[in-house]
Amino acid sequence: MILLLSVTIGLSAIVFLPNFSEAQSELKTFVTHSGKVIRTTGEVIDPLYTVSTVEFDPMEYLREFHYGEVSKLADGTTVREYTIIAEDDKVMEVSPGVFYNVWTYNGTVPGPTIRATEGDLLKINFINNGSKEHTIHFHGIHPAGMDGVFEAVGPGGGKFVYEFEAGPVGVHPYHCHVMPLEEHIVHGLYGVFIVDPKEGREPADEMVMVLNGLDTDFDTENNFYAANTIPFYYQHHPIQINSNELIRIYVVNMVEFDPINNFHLHGNLYNYYPTGTDLVPSFYTDMITLSQTERGIMEFVYDYPGKYLFHAHKVEFSEKGWVGIFLVDDNSESDESDVEYGS
Repeated sequence: MILLLSVTIGLSAIVFLPNFSEAQSELKTFVTHSGKVIRTTGEVIDPLYTVSTVEFDPMEYLREFHYGEVSKLADGTTVREYTIIAEDDKVMEVSPGVFYNVWTYNGTVPGPTIRATEGDLLKINFINNGSKEHTIHFHGIHPAGMDGVFEAVGPGGGKFVYEFEAGPVGVHPYHCHVMPLEEHIVHGLYGVFIVDPKEGREPADEMVMVLNGLDTDFDTENNFYAANTIPFYYQHHPIQINSNELIRIYVVNMVEFDPINNFHLHGNLYNYYPTGTDLVPSFYTDMITLSQTERGIMEFVYDYPGKYLFHAHKVEFSEKGWVGIFLVDDNSESDESDVEYGS
């Protein structure tokens, strides 16, 4: 009996070991969500990911303004010339392991923040390198032929030159206006156009926040929300600002499908300039509500250092990514930096 049992165990081992060895020798290769290539003989649970073709830094975008190539006409008029290229074949990792086909202006979502002074002559060289028709429609005042609605620019290298005088003063969106319009906007063809008053504004730490949503499963309901595209980015990478320093935010709502969005600031209130067309604030508040393409300028100063939330007060939006933190550094000579303020 004992001898039979020993023989059985031995045979089982002989059968098992070759299978184990064969499994171990099977080398599998896959790509993680960060783009790292992994080779393993173990079980592969992660699926094969698409590698992102768009690199986008929300912190860099926050304070990046494009003033164009500057020249002067004989009458002294400032001319600002820009080149904007549309593409619709890029892939962006909008959240770890979540890849989305973005349509871009100059390779990013949002596109570049264009900035000029009221009265400047703008010349925008538009090139459509996409596979679909695209345009650029600027909000503001300009001739009908420069409106980017009826002048569809063909795919595969089509070109058009938009030329108009910058105005009025304020913050305005620009976006593709080819039908179906929501398709072109929800994929990312939009950006910000700032027109400064001739007399300028008070010096400030300035930044741009485009509020957007991402419908990653194409059911006309957004799965993620963000300020500047990447959900939760400014929560995990707080925006550093100084106490006792004026902060100016150009905020533009580009969320499609949802009728409203909003912006709530913790531990403070701000002066708000709807559309930025008036140099006198309309009200002093801690929360604004915005519909599609509605925008404005927020100005505020933090007196106390610490961490302060900002987010959509529509809870669904904040819980799906539209939330961030201002990390306020002590900008005074007082020795109170160890005191924790805010929430």
